[in-house]
Amino acid sequence: MLGVVLSQVVNGLVLGFLFIVIAQGLSIIFGMIGVVNFAHGAYFALGAYFALTLRPLVGNLVILILAPIIVGLAGMLVEMTLLRPLYPRDPLLGLLLNFGLALFLQELIRTIWGAGGHPFDAPEWLSGFLVYGPILVTKYRLAVLALTIAILTAVWLFLEKTPWGRIIRAGSRDAEMVSMLGINLRTIFTITFGLGTALAGIAGVMAAPLWSVVPSMADSAIMPAFVVVTIGGLGSFRGTVIAGLLVGVSVALTVQFFPPASGAVMYLLMALVLLVRPRGLFGERWERFE
Repeated sequence: MLGVVLSQVVNGLVLGFLFIVIAQGLSIIFGMIGVVNFAHGAYFALGAYFALTLRPLVGNLVILILAPIIVGLAGMLVEMTLLRPLYPRDPLLGLLLNFGLALFLQELIRTIWGAGGHPFDAPEWLSGFLVYGPILVTKYRLAVLALTIAILTAVWLFLEKTPWGRIIRAGSRDAEMVSMLGINLRTIFTITFGLGTALAGIAGVMAAPLWSVVPSMADSAIMPAFVVVTIGGLGSFRGTVIAGLLVGVSVALTVQFFPPASGAVMYLLMALVLLVRPRGLFGERWERFE
């Protein structure tokens, strides 16, 4: 029993870190631009499908870089052509646009790649299991765990230690002040949207061997991302990490011991947190959204 619990905790950590990568992209976009990106799950799915198409051409390692870049560029194009004209208008229009875009992208995926699932095996050199005491886990899951930690560390360093990151954080608090300093907010918004969607894309690439590569995988990503951001608190990197791990481990353990509740446990966790902390675990007061 102990071995099963510990193995599921490890699986939950892998799932949780995937949720964190997706949610961090969603949080960056909302914090900087103020757009609720309902299409975020579709960018996640696009990452998996681009990887599916590119893998026979460039190999497993290159798709980890190339597929997210393509998704990020697609996100930047969407921001420049569709979202940018709506910024001065009612925020509800941006929300509706992204909702419609999510439906459009899923139908586009069905049109190009078909409605059925596609096999996506882990790289051969990451096949098999590792046994450590009572813990049994696949090599690929451990690789995903290590890679997601590296990605989140790089994102944290970018946001905290680079001039671009400081501009993004400052703009998420007071965009008008940043523009008064002579910084081109249009460019910052485009880069931010590209970064957020690229994070969704790379999560899709890593999740492809773990989840079924089907158009509906977008729905499997977007709701956990919203839950993680809500539990962790808007604008809190630490909150997103902790919330993602809580959600991932909770879901993994529930799948093992009470499968019928596995789809509802993260919503129950969110409700319990919000009853105690309406802004989330580490949420702060953001005047621009109040």
